[in-house]
Amino acid sequence: MQEFDQPAAGAQSRRDALLRLGQWGAGLVLASPWLPALAADDNTYDQDSILTAATDFFGNTTEGLAKVIEKAFKEQGRPNGYIKGEEASAALTVGVRYGDGQLTMKGGSTARVYWAGPSIGLDVGANASKVFTLVYKLPKVSAIYQRFPGVEGSLYYIGGAGINYQRLNGITLAPIRLGVGLRTGASVGYVHYRREKSYNPF
Repeated sequence: MQEFDQPAAGAQSRRDALLRLGQWGAGLVLASPWLPALAADDNTYDQDSILTAATDFFGNTTEGLAKVIEKAFKEQGRPNGYIKGEEASAALTVGVRYGDGQLTMKGGSTARVYWAGPSIGLDVGANASKVFTLVYKLPKVSAIYQRFPGVEGSLYYIGGAGINYQRLNGITLAPIRLGVGLRTGASVGYVHYRREKSYNPF
């Protein structure tokens, strides 16, 4: 009888050892420092996805567009949303800017957004253009409806593309514009994002 019990006991010991090993491995994975990064990546866009979306939106790609997106990722990290929109502006040194677009979050939430703000530039005239805005650390779609001041010194022109930063309470917006008459300098000051269209730039 004892001869038959020994193999059974050995098999049980091996099962116990495998169970402990599995539990140890699961604990190691859960404690892994890479898990928060992986979870964060699930809620943000990678650089290739953003470049593809921006290229499709503008209808073409330029070296400048790729460079400003690369610059934004290097300085701000991965965005968790973006806005595809159109805007019009007019100026006689001091002017106004109006726009509207669709906010899309990585998690799938969307919202219509309207914006307006005073502008400061060195040119005279008016223009209409598309704008693709990268959105960073927006906790929910409703948090976009605020007045975002421009970050002084954040304006960049690279190969026909322009980008600047607007920041408030840890949220950063990075509008990208292409082409002649960018007037990206008009972003000095602030831009007020709203749920409904308004002709009040303030």
